[in-house]
Amino acid sequence: MRSFDFAPLYRATVGFDRVADLMDRALSADVAQPTYPPYNIEKTADDAYRISIAVAGFTPEELSVEVKDGHLFVTARKAEGGAERSFLHRGIATRAFERRFALADHVKVTGASHEHGMLHIELAREIPEAARPRRIEIAQGTPSVSHAAIEAKAETVN
Repeated sequence: MRSFDFAPLYRATVGFDRVADLMDRALSADVAQPTYPPYNIEKTADDAYRISIAVAGFTPEELSVEVKDGHLFVTARKAEGGAERSFLHRGIATRAFERRFALADHVKVTGASHEHGMLHIELAREIPEAARPRRIEIAQGTPSVSHAAIEAKAETVN
């Protein structure tokens, strides 16, 4: 496998550390990613998403959904001390798992529900007002701050 050195990218950019880290993780990730449990990621609206994870055999109490440091963690632990059962065939896996999803900036988890063996996690992109584009009006004629006022403030400081 080919490896890439992102050191020049870190030296030449400001504020893109997260993007470079994401690329570095994607390129260096182990090829054999775990496939259990299966999941879907859907785009439900322009700024809304849903992650659906197949969690057959788990109760809502055995599942945990957490957001920490820009990542969504979904974990499941089977409760201990269940009744001993004798299976002739066991095709439904109920082994413990942890799934991690990297969240983009301004993506928030808005809710989670468990129904029919599926865990649905709702996400929404909420861009703060300060980060939204805004239009700056262009004044005609005199500037909004006169040069005389700036010079007067500079003289009073000196």
